[in-house]
Amino acid sequence: MTTAQPNSSSATASYDVLCATFTRLYRLSHLGSIAGWDQAAMMPPKGNEARGAALAELQVLMHQTLTDTALPARLQAAAAEPLTAQERASLLEMQRDWQRANLLPDRLVEAQSLAGTRCEHAWRTQRPANDWKGFLENFRPVVTLAREEAQLLSQAQGVAPYDALMAKYEPGAQSADIARIFGAVKTWLPGLVQRVRAKQAGEAVLQADGPFPMEQQRALGLEVMGLLGFDFEGGRLDISTHPFCGGVAEDVRITTRYTADDFVRSLLGIIHETGHARYEQNLPRELLHLPVGRARSMGIHESQSLSFEMQLARSAPFVQFIAPLLNKHLGAQDAFAPDNLTRLLTRVQPGLIRVDADELTYPAHIILRFEIERALVDGAIEAADIPTLWDEKMQAYLGVDTRGNYRNGCLQDIHWPGGSFGYFPSYTLGAMYAAQYFARIRSLHPDLDARLAAGDLSHVMDWLNTHIWSQASLWETDALVQRATGEALNPEHFRAHLETRYLAG
Repeated sequence: MTTAQPNSSSATASYDVLCATFTRLYRLSHLGSIAGWDQAAMMPPKGNEARGAALAELQVLMHQTLTDTALPARLQAAAAEPLTAQERASLLEMQRDWQRANLLPDRLVEAQSLAGTRCEHAWRTQRPANDWKGFLENFRPVVTLAREEAQLLSQAQGVAPYDALMAKYEPGAQSADIARIFGAVKTWLPGLVQRVRAKQAGEAVLQADGPFPMEQQRALGLEVMGLLGFDFEGGRLDISTHPFCGGVAEDVRITTRYTADDFVRSLLGIIHETGHARYEQNLPRELLHLPVGRARSMGIHESQSLSFEMQLARSAPFVQFIAPLLNKHLGAQDAFAPDNLTRLLTRVQPGLIRVDADELTYPAHIILRFEIERALVDGAIEAADIPTLWDEKMQAYLGVDTRGNYRNGCLQDIHWPGGSFGYFPSYTLGAMYAAQYFARIRSLHPDLDARLAAGDLSHVMDWLNTHIWSQASLWETDALVQRATGEALNPEHFRAHLETRYLAG
Protein backbone atom coordinates (compact mmCIF):
# COMPACT_ATOMS: atom_id res chain seq x y z
CA MET A 1 0.00 0.00 0.00
CA THR A 2 1.36 3.45 -0.89
CA THR A 3 1.16 6.47 1.34
CA ALA A 4 -1.86 8.67 0.62
CA GLN A 5 -0.89 11.91 -1.10
CA PRO A 6 -1.42 15.04 1.01
CA ASN A 7 -4.05 17.53 -0.03
CA SER A 8 -2.22 20.72 -1.03
CA SER A 9 -5.33 22.81 -0.38
CA SER A 10 -5.73 21.59 3.18
CA ALA A 11 -5.39 24.11 6.01
CA THR A 12 -2.75 21.78 7.40
CA ALA A 13 -1.00 21.03 4.10
CA SER A 14 2.54 21.20 5.51
CA TYR A 15 1.67 19.00 8.46
CA ASP A 16 0.04 16.52 6.07
CA VAL A 17 3.23 16.34 3.99
CA LEU A 18 5.22 15.69 7.17
CA CYS A 19 2.82 12.90 8.14
CA ALA A 20 3.43 11.26 4.76
CA THR A 21 7.20 11.51 5.24
CA PHE A 22 7.12 10.06 8.75
CA THR A 23 4.75 7.29 7.65
CA ARG A 24 7.38 6.28 5.12
CA LEU A 25 10.03 6.32 7.84
CA TYR A 26 7.86 4.15 10.06
CA ARG A 27 7.50 1.55 7.33
CA LEU A 28 11.24 1.49 6.76
CA SER A 29 11.83 1.13 10.49
CA HIS A 30 9.36 -1.78 10.46
CA LEU A 31 11.64 -3.64 8.07
CA GLY A 32 14.71 -2.76 10.13
CA SER A 33 13.09 -3.99 13.34
CA ILE A 34 12.12 -7.35 11.89
CA ALA A 35 15.56 -7.77 10.30
CA GLY A 36 17.14 -6.94 13.66
CA TRP A 37 14.97 -9.50 15.45
CA ASP A 38 15.91 -12.12 12.86
CA GLN A 39 19.57 -11.27 13.29
CA ALA A 40 19.32 -11.99 17.03
CA ALA A 41 16.96 -14.96 16.97
CA MET A 42 17.07 -16.82 13.64
CA MET A 43 19.87 -15.71 11.31
CA PRO A 44 22.71 -18.19 10.65
CA PRO A 45 26.16 -16.80 11.59
CA LYS A 46 27.40 -16.46 8.01
CA GLY A 47 24.59 -14.03 7.24
CA ASN A 48 25.89 -11.38 9.63
CA GLU A 49 28.13 -9.43 7.28
CA ALA A 50 25.47 -9.06 4.61
CA ARG A 51 22.79 -8.29 7.21
CA GLY A 52 24.98 -5.66 8.80
CA ALA A 53 25.57 -3.99 5.44
CA ALA A 54 21.84 -4.09 4.63
CA LEU A 55 20.86 -2.57 7.98
CA ALA A 56 23.52 0.12 7.61
CA GLU A 57 22.15 0.95 4.16
CA LEU A 58 18.66 1.18 5.61
CA GLN A 59 19.85 3.44 8.42
CA VAL A 60 21.47 5.77 5.90
CA LEU A 61 18.31 5.84 3.76
CA MET A 62 16.19 6.75 6.79
CA HIS A 63 18.75 9.33 7.86
CA GLN A 64 18.73 10.92 4.41
CA THR A 65 14.93 11.12 4.55
CA LEU A 66 15.14 12.97 7.87
CA THR A 67 17.81 15.30 6.57
CA ASP A 68 15.94 16.25 3.40
CA THR A 69 16.56 19.98 2.89
CA ALA A 70 12.82 20.56 2.40
CA LEU A 71 11.94 19.43 5.91
CA PRO A 72 12.94 22.56 7.89
CA ALA A 73 10.57 24.76 5.89
CA ARG A 74 7.77 22.25 6.26
CA LEU A 75 8.29 22.00 10.01
CA GLN A 76 8.25 25.78 10.30
CA ALA A 77 5.14 26.10 8.11
CA ALA A 78 3.32 23.36 10.02
CA ALA A 79 3.95 25.19 13.30
CA ALA A 80 1.88 28.10 11.95
CA GLU A 81 -1.03 25.91 10.84
CA PRO A 82 -4.27 25.42 12.85
CA LEU A 83 -3.27 22.13 14.45
CA THR A 84 -5.11 20.29 17.20
CA ALA A 85 -3.40 19.65 20.54
CA GLN A 86 -2.67 16.10 19.42
CA GLU A 87 -1.19 17.30 16.13
CA ARG A 88 1.00 19.81 17.98
CA ALA A 89 2.30 17.03 20.19
CA SER A 90 2.96 15.05 17.02
CA LEU A 91 4.81 17.98 15.44
CA LEU A 92 6.99 18.31 18.54
CA GLU A 93 8.13 14.70 18.19
CA MET A 94 8.81 15.21 14.48
CA GLN A 95 10.94 18.25 15.28
CA ARG A 96 12.83 16.25 17.89
CA ASP A 97 13.62 13.48 15.40
CA TRP A 98 14.57 15.97 12.69
CA GLN A 99 16.90 17.93 14.96
CA ARG A 100 18.76 14.84 16.15
CA ALA A 101 19.19 13.47 12.63
CA ASN A 102 20.42 16.75 11.20
CA LEU A 103 23.17 17.01 13.76
CA LEU A 104 24.68 13.70 12.61
CA PRO A 105 26.35 13.19 9.21
CA ASP A 106 25.51 10.18 7.02
CA ARG A 107 29.09 9.00 7.40
CA LEU A 108 28.74 8.73 11.17
CA VAL A 109 25.36 6.99 11.02
CA GLU A 110 26.67 4.35 8.63
CA ALA A 111 29.92 3.87 10.57
CA GLN A 112 28.04 3.41 13.84
CA SER A 113 25.70 0.84 12.36
CA LEU A 114 28.57 -1.17 10.89
CA ALA A 115 30.74 -0.96 14.01
CA GLY A 116 27.87 -1.89 16.31
CA THR A 117 26.83 -4.84 14.16
CA ARG A 118 30.41 -6.09 13.93
CA CYS A 119 31.07 -5.73 17.65
CA GLU A 120 27.78 -7.29 18.73
CA HIS A 121 28.16 -10.26 16.40
CA ALA A 122 31.70 -10.96 17.65
CA TRP A 123 30.55 -10.49 21.26
CA ARG A 124 28.22 -13.49 20.88
CA THR A 125 31.27 -15.77 20.69
CA GLN A 126 33.76 -13.64 22.63
CA ARG A 127 31.61 -13.52 25.74
CA PRO A 128 31.40 -17.33 26.17
CA ALA A 129 35.16 -17.49 25.52
CA ASN A 130 35.85 -14.87 28.24
CA ASP A 131 37.76 -12.98 25.52
CA TRP A 132 38.01 -9.40 26.77
CA LYS A 133 41.08 -8.67 24.65
CA GLY A 134 39.34 -9.72 21.43
CA PHE A 135 36.20 -7.81 22.40
CA LEU A 136 38.16 -4.65 23.16
CA GLU A 137 39.52 -4.54 19.60
CA ASN A 138 35.98 -4.28 18.21
CA PHE A 139 34.65 -2.19 21.08
CA ARG A 140 37.07 0.73 20.81
CA PRO A 141 35.61 1.95 17.47
CA VAL A 142 32.10 1.74 18.97
CA VAL A 143 33.19 3.99 21.84
CA THR A 144 35.01 6.41 19.53
CA LEU A 145 31.93 6.83 17.34
CA ALA A 146 29.61 7.18 20.34
CA ARG A 147 31.81 9.96 21.70
CA GLU A 148 31.74 11.69 18.33
CA GLU A 149 27.95 11.51 18.29
CA ALA A 150 27.78 12.75 21.88
CA GLN A 151 30.01 15.73 21.14
CA LEU A 152 28.05 16.77 18.06
CA LEU A 153 24.76 16.58 19.92
CA SER A 154 25.96 18.13 23.16
CA GLN A 155 27.55 21.12 21.47
CA ALA A 156 24.37 21.87 19.55
CA GLN A 157 22.00 21.23 22.45
CA GLY A 158 24.02 22.71 25.28
CA VAL A 159 23.99 19.56 27.43
CA ALA A 160 26.63 17.17 28.74
CA PRO A 161 27.82 14.54 26.22
CA TYR A 162 26.30 11.65 28.16
CA ASP A 163 23.01 13.52 28.53
CA ALA A 164 22.88 13.90 24.75
CA LEU A 165 23.05 10.13 24.30
CA MET A 166 20.66 9.44 27.15
CA ALA A 167 18.08 11.68 25.46
CA LYS A 168 17.59 8.99 22.80
CA TYR A 169 16.05 6.84 25.51
CA GLU A 170 14.93 9.37 28.14
CA PRO A 171 14.03 12.66 26.41
CA GLY A 172 14.62 15.58 28.73
CA ALA A 173 16.41 13.58 31.44
CA GLN A 174 19.65 14.93 32.90
CA SER A 175 22.44 12.77 34.27
CA ALA A 176 22.87 15.11 37.23
CA ASP A 177 19.31 14.26 38.31
CA ILE A 178 19.89 10.56 37.73
CA ALA A 179 23.10 10.70 39.75
CA ARG A 180 21.24 12.42 42.60
CA ILE A 181 18.45 9.83 42.58
CA PHE A 182 20.88 6.92 42.39
CA GLY A 183 23.08 8.51 45.05
CA ALA A 184 20.12 8.54 47.42
CA VAL A 185 19.43 4.86 46.67
CA LYS A 186 23.05 4.01 47.52
CA THR A 187 22.53 5.45 51.01
CA TRP A 188 19.77 3.00 51.97
CA LEU A 189 19.98 0.02 49.62
CA PRO A 190 23.02 -1.79 51.16
CA GLY A 191 21.50 -1.67 54.64
CA LEU A 192 18.16 -2.92 53.34
CA VAL A 193 19.85 -5.81 51.54
CA GLN A 194 21.62 -6.80 54.77
CA ARG A 195 18.42 -6.68 56.82
CA VAL A 196 16.48 -8.71 54.28
CA ARG A 197 19.20 -11.33 53.96
CA ALA A 198 19.34 -11.66 57.75
CA LYS A 199 15.56 -12.13 57.84
CA GLN A 200 15.57 -14.65 55.01
CA ALA A 201 18.40 -16.67 56.60
CA GLY A 202 15.82 -18.02 59.04
CA GLU A 203 13.30 -18.97 56.36
CA ALA A 204 13.13 -22.48 54.92
CA VAL A 205 12.81 -22.61 51.14
CA LEU A 206 12.38 -25.74 49.06
CA GLN A 207 14.23 -25.66 45.76
CA ALA A 208 12.38 -27.00 42.74
CA ASP A 209 13.66 -30.31 41.41
CA GLY A 210 14.57 -30.36 37.73
CA PRO A 211 15.33 -30.97 35.03
CA PHE A 212 12.69 -28.85 33.30
CA PRO A 213 12.57 -29.67 29.58
CA MET A 214 12.51 -26.68 27.28
CA GLU A 215 9.17 -27.59 25.69
CA GLN A 216 7.52 -27.78 29.11
CA GLN A 217 8.94 -24.38 30.06
CA ARG A 218 7.80 -22.96 26.73
CA ALA A 219 4.26 -24.27 27.22
CA LEU A 220 4.15 -22.72 30.70
CA GLY A 221 5.40 -19.41 29.35
CA LEU A 222 2.88 -19.34 26.54
CA GLU A 223 -0.02 -19.95 28.91
CA VAL A 224 1.14 -17.22 31.27
CA MET A 225 1.54 -14.85 28.33
CA GLY A 226 -2.07 -15.55 27.42
CA LEU A 227 -3.25 -14.85 30.97
CA LEU A 228 -1.38 -11.54 30.83
CA GLY A 229 -3.24 -10.58 27.66
CA PHE A 230 -0.57 -11.08 24.98
CA ASP A 231 -2.12 -11.03 21.50
CA PHE A 232 -0.74 -14.07 19.66
CA GLU A 233 -2.29 -12.83 16.42
CA GLY A 234 0.08 -9.88 16.65
CA GLY A 235 3.26 -11.41 18.02
CA ARG A 236 5.30 -14.50 18.87
CA LEU A 237 7.79 -16.02 21.33
CA ASP A 238 11.27 -17.22 20.31
CA ILE A 239 14.75 -17.85 21.74
CA SER A 240 17.79 -15.55 21.75
CA THR A 241 21.09 -15.16 23.59
CA HIS A 242 19.73 -12.15 25.44
CA PRO A 243 15.95 -11.86 26.08
CA PHE A 244 14.35 -8.87 24.38
CA CYS A 245 11.16 -7.45 22.92
CA GLY A 246 11.51 -6.44 19.28
CA GLY A 247 9.58 -6.17 16.05
CA VAL A 248 6.90 -3.52 15.76
CA ALA A 249 3.62 -2.75 17.48
CA GLU A 250 1.63 -4.72 14.88
CA ASP A 251 4.05 -7.67 15.01
CA VAL A 252 5.75 -7.90 18.41
CA ARG A 253 8.60 -10.41 18.73
CA ILE A 254 9.67 -11.38 22.24
CA THR A 255 12.44 -13.80 23.14
CA THR A 256 13.67 -15.68 26.18
CA ARG A 257 16.31 -18.32 26.91
CA TYR A 258 15.98 -21.70 28.61
CA THR A 259 18.17 -23.80 30.89
CA ALA A 260 17.07 -27.27 31.97
CA ASP A 261 17.94 -26.73 35.63
CA ASP A 262 16.17 -23.36 36.10
CA PHE A 263 12.60 -22.61 35.06
CA VAL A 264 12.52 -19.27 36.89
CA ARG A 265 14.87 -17.51 34.47
CA SER A 266 12.80 -18.23 31.38
CA LEU A 267 9.43 -17.67 33.08
CA LEU A 268 10.32 -14.29 34.55
CA GLY A 269 12.04 -13.32 31.31
CA ILE A 270 8.86 -14.10 29.38
CA ILE A 271 6.72 -12.16 31.86
CA HIS A 272 9.11 -9.20 31.67
CA GLU A 273 9.06 -9.11 27.88
CA THR A 274 5.28 -9.56 27.85
CA GLY A 275 5.03 -6.29 29.77
CA HIS A 276 6.94 -4.58 26.97
CA ALA A 277 4.77 -6.34 24.40
CA ARG A 278 1.46 -5.33 25.96
CA TYR A 279 2.58 -1.69 25.83
CA GLU A 280 3.46 -1.99 22.15
CA GLN A 281 0.32 -3.93 21.27
CA ASN A 282 -1.89 -1.30 22.92
CA LEU A 283 -0.36 1.88 21.56
CA PRO A 284 -3.04 3.86 19.67
CA ARG A 285 -3.29 2.34 16.20
CA GLU A 286 -4.27 5.60 14.56
CA LEU A 287 -0.94 7.15 15.63
CA LEU A 288 1.48 4.27 15.13
CA HIS A 289 2.87 5.62 11.87
CA LEU A 290 3.98 8.87 13.54
CA PRO A 291 6.65 9.55 16.19
CA VAL A 292 3.94 10.64 18.63
CA GLY A 293 2.52 7.11 18.46
CA ARG A 294 5.66 5.55 19.94
CA ALA A 295 6.26 4.59 23.56
CA ARG A 296 7.12 7.69 25.59
CA SER A 297 10.58 6.65 26.78
CA MET A 298 12.57 3.57 27.66
CA GLY A 299 12.03 4.33 31.35
CA ILE A 300 8.30 4.22 30.75
CA HIS A 301 8.76 1.09 28.63
CA GLU A 302 10.73 -0.58 31.42
CA SER A 303 8.04 0.46 33.86
CA GLN A 304 5.67 -1.78 31.93
CA SER A 305 7.94 -4.83 31.93
CA LEU A 306 8.72 -4.31 35.60
CA SER A 307 5.06 -3.79 36.45
CA PHE A 308 4.57 -7.29 35.07
CA GLU A 309 7.75 -8.98 36.33
CA MET A 310 8.28 -7.31 39.70
CA GLN A 311 5.02 -5.77 40.86
CA LEU A 312 2.84 -8.64 39.62
CA ALA A 313 4.84 -11.82 39.06
CA ARG A 314 6.75 -11.78 42.35
CA SER A 315 3.75 -10.79 44.45
CA ALA A 316 2.18 -13.40 46.74
CA PRO A 317 -1.34 -13.01 45.28
CA PHE A 318 -0.22 -13.50 41.68
CA VAL A 319 1.99 -16.44 42.65
CA GLN A 320 -1.04 -18.03 44.32
CA PHE A 321 -2.90 -17.64 41.03
CA ILE A 322 -0.24 -19.17 38.75
CA ALA A 323 1.13 -21.88 41.07
CA PRO A 324 -1.26 -24.52 39.65
CA LEU A 325 0.15 -23.83 36.19
CA LEU A 326 3.62 -24.87 37.32
CA ASN A 327 2.25 -28.16 38.60
CA LYS A 328 0.40 -28.60 35.30
CA HIS A 329 3.37 -27.96 32.99
CA LEU A 330 6.44 -28.86 35.05
CA GLY A 331 5.07 -31.66 37.22
CA ALA A 332 3.60 -31.44 40.72
CA GLN A 333 6.02 -30.91 43.58
CA ASP A 334 5.99 -29.33 47.04
CA ALA A 335 8.27 -26.51 45.89
CA PHE A 336 5.38 -25.15 43.81
CA ALA A 337 3.17 -24.54 46.86
CA PRO A 338 2.24 -20.82 46.73
CA ASP A 339 3.97 -19.80 49.98
CA ASN A 340 7.19 -21.60 49.08
CA LEU A 341 7.09 -20.36 45.48
CA THR A 342 6.70 -16.78 46.71
CA ARG A 343 9.75 -17.19 48.95
CA LEU A 344 11.65 -18.73 46.02
CA LEU A 345 10.85 -15.77 43.75
CA THR A 346 11.80 -13.18 46.36
CA ARG A 347 15.11 -14.59 47.60
CA VAL A 348 17.78 -11.93 47.89
CA GLN A 349 21.28 -13.02 46.93
CA PRO A 350 23.89 -10.70 45.39
CA GLY A 351 25.14 -12.24 42.18
CA LEU A 352 27.10 -11.68 39.00
CA ILE A 353 24.37 -11.43 36.36
CA ARG A 354 22.11 -8.39 36.01
CA VAL A 355 19.25 -10.09 34.18
CA ASP A 356 19.15 -12.83 36.84
CA ALA A 357 19.37 -10.41 39.77
CA ASP A 358 16.68 -10.30 42.43
CA GLU A 359 14.50 -7.23 42.73
CA LEU A 360 16.44 -5.81 45.67
CA THR A 361 20.01 -6.02 44.36
CA TYR A 362 19.11 -5.16 40.74
CA PRO A 363 19.45 -1.38 41.20
CA ALA A 364 23.11 -1.82 42.21
CA HIS A 365 23.81 -3.42 38.82
CA ILE A 366 22.26 -0.44 37.08
CA ILE A 367 24.00 2.19 39.19
CA LEU A 368 27.35 0.53 38.45
CA ARG A 369 26.75 0.57 34.70
CA PHE A 370 25.47 4.15 34.73
CA GLU A 371 28.57 5.37 36.52
CA ILE A 372 30.94 3.53 34.19
CA GLU A 373 29.31 4.44 30.89
CA ARG A 374 28.86 8.08 31.90
CA ALA A 375 32.59 8.31 32.64
CA LEU A 376 33.39 6.47 29.39
CA VAL A 377 31.31 8.76 27.18
CA ASP A 378 32.57 11.90 28.92
CA GLY A 379 36.17 10.76 28.36
CA ALA A 380 37.06 10.39 32.05
CA ILE A 381 38.02 6.75 31.42
CA GLU A 382 38.93 4.62 28.40
CA ALA A 383 37.43 1.35 27.24
CA ALA A 384 40.42 -0.58 28.59
CA ASP A 385 39.68 0.74 32.10
CA ILE A 386 36.25 -0.90 32.31
CA PRO A 387 37.24 -4.28 33.85
CA THR A 388 39.10 -2.69 36.76
CA LEU A 389 36.26 -0.29 37.52
CA TRP A 390 33.76 -3.10 37.15
CA ASP A 391 35.62 -5.25 39.67
CA GLU A 392 35.89 -2.40 42.16
CA LYS A 393 32.23 -1.42 41.97
CA MET A 394 30.88 -4.98 42.05
CA GLN A 395 32.87 -5.59 45.21
CA ALA A 396 31.83 -2.27 46.78
CA TYR A 397 28.12 -2.41 45.87
CA LEU A 398 27.38 -6.14 45.99
CA GLY A 399 30.33 -7.80 47.68
CA VAL A 400 30.92 -9.95 44.60
CA ASP A 401 34.33 -10.85 43.18
CA THR A 402 34.48 -10.56 39.37
CA ARG A 403 38.25 -10.43 38.81
CA GLY A 404 39.17 -12.20 35.58
CA ASN A 405 35.54 -13.18 34.95
CA TYR A 406 34.77 -11.02 31.93
CA ARG A 407 32.09 -13.42 30.67
CA ASN A 408 29.91 -12.83 33.71
CA GLY A 409 31.31 -9.37 34.33
CA CYS A 410 31.64 -6.49 31.92
CA LEU A 411 30.90 -8.63 28.83
CA GLN A 412 27.51 -9.86 30.02
CA ASP A 413 25.22 -7.24 28.46
CA ILE A 414 24.37 -6.64 24.81
CA HIS A 415 23.96 -2.87 25.19
CA TRP A 416 27.56 -1.70 25.01
CA PRO A 417 28.61 -3.92 22.07
CA GLY A 418 25.78 -2.40 20.04
CA GLY A 419 26.61 1.15 21.14
CA SER A 420 23.52 1.73 23.31
CA PHE A 421 25.07 4.13 25.81
CA GLY A 422 22.60 5.96 28.05
CA TYR A 423 20.07 3.13 28.14
CA PHE A 424 20.86 1.55 31.51
CA PRO A 425 19.30 4.22 33.79
CA SER A 426 15.93 3.37 32.21
CA TYR A 427 15.78 0.08 34.08
CA THR A 428 15.80 1.50 37.59
CA LEU A 429 13.75 4.53 36.57
CA GLY A 430 11.25 1.97 35.26
CA ALA A 431 11.22 0.13 38.58
CA MET A 432 10.52 3.41 40.36
CA TYR A 433 7.70 4.34 37.99
CA ALA A 434 6.19 0.85 38.38
CA ALA A 435 6.18 1.10 42.17
CA GLN A 436 4.52 4.50 41.88
CA TYR A 437 1.85 3.13 39.52
CA PHE A 438 0.97 0.31 41.87
CA ALA A 439 0.82 2.64 44.86
CA ARG A 440 -1.77 4.59 42.90
CA ILE A 441 -3.68 1.49 41.76
CA ARG A 442 -3.80 0.14 45.32
CA SER A 443 -5.11 3.46 46.60
CA LEU A 444 -7.96 3.19 44.09
CA HIS A 445 -8.58 -0.53 44.66
CA PRO A 446 -7.85 -1.63 48.25
CA ASP A 447 -8.99 -5.17 47.39
CA LEU A 448 -6.39 -5.52 44.62
CA ASP A 449 -4.52 -8.45 46.22
CA ALA A 450 -7.70 -10.51 46.58
CA ARG A 451 -8.54 -9.85 42.93
CA LEU A 452 -5.05 -10.84 41.76
CA ALA A 453 -5.17 -14.07 43.77
CA ALA A 454 -8.42 -14.90 41.98
CA GLY A 455 -6.86 -14.21 38.60
CA ASP A 456 -8.61 -10.89 38.03
CA LEU A 457 -6.00 -8.60 36.45
CA SER A 458 -8.54 -6.15 35.03
CA HIS A 459 -7.87 -3.28 37.43
CA VAL A 460 -4.16 -3.36 36.65
CA MET A 461 -4.52 -3.75 32.89
CA ASP A 462 -7.29 -1.17 32.59
CA TRP A 463 -5.31 1.38 34.58
CA LEU A 464 -2.14 0.84 32.53
CA ASN A 465 -4.08 1.04 29.28
CA THR A 466 -5.88 4.23 30.26
CA HIS A 467 -2.94 6.10 31.75
CA ILE A 468 0.12 4.75 29.91
CA TRP A 469 -0.47 2.59 26.83
CA SER A 470 -3.11 4.71 25.13
CA GLN A 471 -1.17 7.92 25.76
CA ALA A 472 1.88 6.95 23.67
CA SER A 473 4.06 10.10 23.36
CA LEU A 474 1.30 12.66 23.62
CA TRP A 475 2.87 13.98 26.83
CA GLU A 476 6.39 14.57 28.06
CA THR A 477 7.50 11.95 30.58
CA ASP A 478 7.05 14.12 33.67
CA ALA A 479 3.58 15.20 32.55
CA LEU A 480 2.59 11.60 31.75
CA VAL A 481 3.57 10.40 35.22
CA GLN A 482 1.96 13.41 36.90
CA ARG A 483 -1.32 12.85 35.06
CA ALA A 484 -1.27 9.12 35.81
CA THR A 485 -0.35 9.14 39.49
CA GLY A 486 -1.00 12.68 40.69
CA GLU A 487 2.68 13.43 41.33
CA ALA A 488 6.04 13.57 39.59
CA LEU A 489 8.51 10.71 39.94
CA ASN A 490 8.81 9.97 43.67
CA PRO A 491 11.51 7.34 44.41
CA GLU A 492 10.12 6.91 47.93
CA HIS A 493 7.38 4.70 46.48
CA PHE A 494 10.09 2.31 45.30
CA ARG A 495 11.75 2.21 48.71
CA ALA A 496 8.40 1.70 50.46
CA HIS A 497 7.51 -1.12 48.07
CA LEU A 498 10.78 -2.95 48.76
CA GLU A 499 10.55 -2.51 52.52
CA THR A 500 6.94 -3.72 52.55
CA ARG A 501 7.52 -6.75 50.36
CA TYR A 502 10.77 -7.91 51.95
CA LEU A 503 10.53 -6.89 55.62
CA ALA A 504 6.83 -6.94 56.48
CA GLY A 505 5.43 -10.04 58.15
